[in-house]
Amino acid sequence: METTGLTDLQVNGYAGIDFNDAGLTADALDHALQAMLRANVTTCLPTLITADEPTLSARLAALDTAVAGSRLGPGMVAGFHLEGPFLNPAPGYAGCHPATAMVAPDVGLLDRLTQTLRRPVLLLTLAPEQPNALDLIAAARAKGMVVAMGHTAADHATTDRAASAGVTLSTHLGNALPQPQPKFLNPLMAQLAEDRLHASFIADGIHIPPDALKVLLRAKTLARSILVTDATAAAGAPPGLYPFAGMTIEHTADGSVRVPGTITLAGSALCLDQAVRNLVAWGLADATTALEMASTHPNGLLAPALLHHGITLPAVRVSWTRDLHPG
Repeated sequence: METTGLTDLQVNGYAGIDFNDAGLTADALDHALQAMLRANVTTCLPTLITADEPTLSARLAALDTAVAGSRLGPGMVAGFHLEGPFLNPAPGYAGCHPATAMVAPDVGLLDRLTQTLRRPVLLLTLAPEQPNALDLIAAARAKGMVVAMGHTAADHATTDRAASAGVTLSTHLGNALPQPQPKFLNPLMAQLAEDRLHASFIADGIHIPPDALKVLLRAKTLARSILVTDATAAAGAPPGLYPFAGMTIEHTADGSVRVPGTITLAGSALCLDQAVRNLVAWGLADATTALEMASTHPNGLLAPALLHHGITLPAVRVSWTRDLHPG
């Protein structure tokens, strides 16, 4: 079977390489991208998480330079995903992001971070309940970004306002939520109920148990669902300790990636082809639909941003075995 290549909207690193490293080189990026190709991923948005402005600026500059100088980057990296620093710093919502580096949405800061990049930020994740978020959503959309909500405590009214302002995606829905939550009036329910939002899901069986994912997919519908990895340097690599945005994370034998000595998840070790196989094995989608959730669905979400920047994704076809391994 042949399909269009897979697209990962949220990948922090891969195969021992941390995309949040201000020392990232073109050779290191190529090493990671080559490993992603082995999973039939042909397009990705390297994702940078929350940091203070000087650190985030340096990381973006290094990533941008690495893409420009790499062999595979110009064809595989459509742009970048900026996940923070405009998130909710409250415990539980922050996840493994450094809460002390989170700031209120700031159009000037977004301008400073992106104005010299050769590759654009195509996807921005923010918390729409934060002050001035609606202004930042408008500014980001004017710059040709798709805007997502994540690491958020947004209630139903705030989610409605965010969608009306142009937010079109929930980032890793079901995660970065403190426990417990009110049974019905909570950010998860608010985003599931908002039909203008697509949702990305980390289908590794760790971030969301398969039975829970079944319910979430039924509520959001498969047509509005997207598979992502939230991969770190631990993806495509054996268990052990890895760098992630100035932290050390641990890829354990059970497949999870956590802040060492805690239960806090810190991205994943998931490969996108495995996410596809998981969905089919769990009976949550047929093979064609699962593959679309990792290819045509994210490409469709990105379409307005790609059009704004005059970017055309390469028409790469990939092959699959009958058991959905890269052929």
